[in-house]
Amino acid sequence: MREALFYEELENKSVQCNLCPRKCVIAEGDSGFCRVRKNEKGVLYSLNYGRISSISNDPIEKKPLYHFHPSSKILSVGSWGCNLLCPWCQNWEIAHESPQTQKVYPERLIDIAVDRMSPGIAYTYNEPITWFEFVLDTSRMASAEGLYNVMVTNGYIEQAPFKLLSQTIQAMNIDLKGFNDKFYKKRCGSELEVIMKNIETAVKEDVHVEITTLIIPGENDSESEMEEQSKWLASIDPYIPIHISKYFPAYRFNKPETDSEKIMELCRIAKKHLKFVYAGNIETDEFTNTYCHNCGSVLVERQGFKSELTGISEGVCDECRAAVKMIL
Repeated sequence: MREALFYEELENKSVQCNLCPRKCVIAEGDSGFCRVRKNEKGVLYSLNYGRISSISNDPIEKKPLYHFHPSSKILSVGSWGCNLLCPWCQNWEIAHESPQTQKVYPERLIDIAVDRMSPGIAYTYNEPITWFEFVLDTSRMASAEGLYNVMVTNGYIEQAPFKLLSQTIQAMNIDLKGFNDKFYKKRCGSELEVIMKNIETAVKEDVHVEITTLIIPGENDSESEMEEQSKWLASIDPYIPIHISKYFPAYRFNKPETDSEKIMELCRIAKKHLKFVYAGNIETDEFTNTYCHNCGSVLVERQGFKSELTGISEGVCDECRAAVKMIL
C-alpha cells in the first residue's frame, strides 16, 4: 500500500478522498467507491499502488491513438478499480472485480519498457485515475528517462490532480461517453460537465487529446447529440481526432450490438465539424484511414491495428504540404 494523495482528515478517523468528484467520505476500515482507496486508522491508502493485472506491448492504435506516433508499439499496463458504473464495461473483470496482480515498482516498469524497446508507457485497461499515485510516480520517472506517457481515461477527476498528471502525460484518449448529462448520471454515475472541463484542461495543458465515444443503441446514439458534441469539440480544436465506436454486449448490458450503419451516420455528422473522424472498430476506408483535411490525399493507411504512413512526413501532407496535427 501507499499513502494516497488528495485527501483530508475528518472527525472520528474518517477521511474524505478529493481525487475525483465523488469526494467519498470513508470511515475507518472502509474503502471508497472505486474499491482501491482504503482508510486505515485515519490514513487513506492506495491499495493498488504497483499492482499490475495486465501488461502487453500493444499497437498505439489500440488505445486508440491515431495521431500520436502512429505505427509504433507501446508498453501497456493496467491495475484494478474504476470510479464509474457503466453497465457495458468492456474490461469489467479488472475494473469491477478483484483480479490476480503482480507487484511492480515504477523503476522496474521503466526497465521493462526499455527492455521491450517501447518508446513509452500507456496506463490503460482499467481506469488509471484510481491508480493515481502509481501513474504519477511512474510517469515522472519515465519522462526523466525520455519515455512518453499515455493515459486512456474516463476523465472523471478533480482539476488539481488532473493538472498535476498533465505535467508528465503526453497523450490521452478521453472517453466522452455521450453528450447528455441525464445519460451520464443514469448510466455512469457521473456528470458530463466534469469530463468536458477536463477535456478543455488537457488541451490547454498541451496534452495530445483524442476522444472515444462508444455508441449504445437507444442510449447515446442521437444524431442531434452527436451534432452538438462534435460542434463543441470543434470549438476547442477542430483537429481533435474522435473515434466513434460500435458497442457489443458486455458485463451487465445485453442490448444488441450497434448497427454499423448507425456508426457511419454518426461519423458523417461529426465530420461536418471535425477534421479527423474514425469509426473505432469497423473496417471502412471512409473512416479508417487518415486523409488530408485540405486535399483528401491518404496520409495513413490502416488495416486492423496495423498502420502505414503513406502520405505524410515531418507533420505535413506530401501532396499539398498542408500542416497536419500528428505527432510522428
